[in-house]
Amino acid sequence: MAATKGKVVYNIYRALSHGLSPFLYLHLHWRKLRGLEHPLRWPERLGRPSLPRPPGPLLWFHAVSLGEGMSAIPVIKQCIQRRPDLTILMTTTTSSAFEVIKKRLPTSVIHQFAPIDTPAAMGTFLGHWKPNAIVLMESELWPNLIIGASEKGIELALLNARISSKSFKRWSGPVLLPLISLMLSKFSLIAPLSTMQAIHFQLLHAPPFVINFSGDLKYVVEEFDICEGELRSLEDLTVHLANRQVWMASSIHKGEEEVILGIHKVLMQEYPDLFTIIVPRRPQHGKEIAQKLWREGHGVALRSQNDKLVRGTNILVVDTLGELRHLYRLTPVAVIGGSFFPSLSGHNISEAAAAGCAILTGPHVGHFSCMVREMQQLNPLSVLQVSGGLELEEALRKLFSDVKVLEEHRVAAKQVYHALSSGIVGNVWNLLDFHILQRYLSLKGNEDQHAAIVNIG
Repeated sequence: MAATKGKVVYNIYRALSHGLSPFLYLHLHWRKLRGLEHPLRWPERLGRPSLPRPPGPLLWFHAVSLGEGMSAIPVIKQCIQRRPDLTILMTTTTSSAFEVIKKRLPTSVIHQFAPIDTPAAMGTFLGHWKPNAIVLMESELWPNLIIGASEKGIELALLNARISSKSFKRWSGPVLLPLISLMLSKFSLIAPLSTMQAIHFQLLHAPPFVINFSGDLKYVVEEFDICEGELRSLEDLTVHLANRQVWMASSIHKGEEEVILGIHKVLMQEYPDLFTIIVPRRPQHGKEIAQKLWREGHGVALRSQNDKLVRGTNILVVDTLGELRHLYRLTPVAVIGGSFFPSLSGHNISEAAAAGCAILTGPHVGHFSCMVREMQQLNPLSVLQVSGGLELEEALRKLFSDVKVLEEHRVAAKQVYHALSSGIVGNVWNLLDFHILQRYLSLKGNEDQHAAIVNIG
């Protein structure tokens, strides 16, 4: 009965997404004009391939944006190492993610932009690439993708699986519950972020036997090579910041810069050599912050302009992508943004921990609350969670005024990171191999055997 209801709701969704296709096409054009879609490769978003499909088995990884994509890369590398016969296809949705991820992916990986979830786009995409299995990252639950893949006999996995509180309430309603139940029944593997996330998936009727824990891939921070120019620029920054009180506010959302700049102005009176690095979530936001600070007469440098850090420069605004993990090495203190307003839900803190920063974050961390809690349970000094701007100001003052306290927090963060990140990629690989790849290989063996019988006949 539930499956029948799910199919009815899916058919309604499918009809609506088909009917809206012309408007979504216009929306993509509008996004292209605004620079939000790739100027040449945007037709890939309609499922139109820009490359041929190589022969042999193909595994498709899909991640919506930069954070999810970076989490997938260690697993992709493990797949290439363990199963060199597989072709790996990776899709992302945002062009900003592509610009960074293309430099990190192994050269053998094919990258395409993900198709929108309409029957035509998804059908064209699946028809061309014919993946043998699909690995979705985090919360990419799209009905036409999942049901369409299942109808073609394609195995499905969901890694770092999570559903936000808002989405959980929406999916739990009487109208959408049959649809999400139908979609989750198509997965061979769901690896949730936490026990609470596992409970959420079970309440949405995911089959219990497909839910398996592997650890949070967001803990896995890989080393990446950087070009000579970037290396020289970072070395110049290191020289300039020597013997200064440095802190960085990363992944800042609109409005949070006011909190950070307010604290900067107060602490400058106590620490004249203070240097603040601001890394907004969106590069355009960084340009806006810098322009405002210039108008107000502040000594500010903009990263994308390679501005010289002259005497009197005490703020660096980073309006580039892909440098965060390198910049964390330049600062002893990292404040993780996206956490100071109720409408926000935090960002990954593991990169700062891996670099050995003393970590502070605001009260609103969303699904990253599990990461914060795990780190604090191992060592309360590894992450300081403050209630707002005043508490953040006081915590920074304490860190800057006592070298021993600062070092204790830095060591705690790094030790906890190493404890929690150990073995995660291996765990994920074992689950993928057992639930997806071995199952595919046995099916392939049966098909080969069947083909041989037909040929003999």
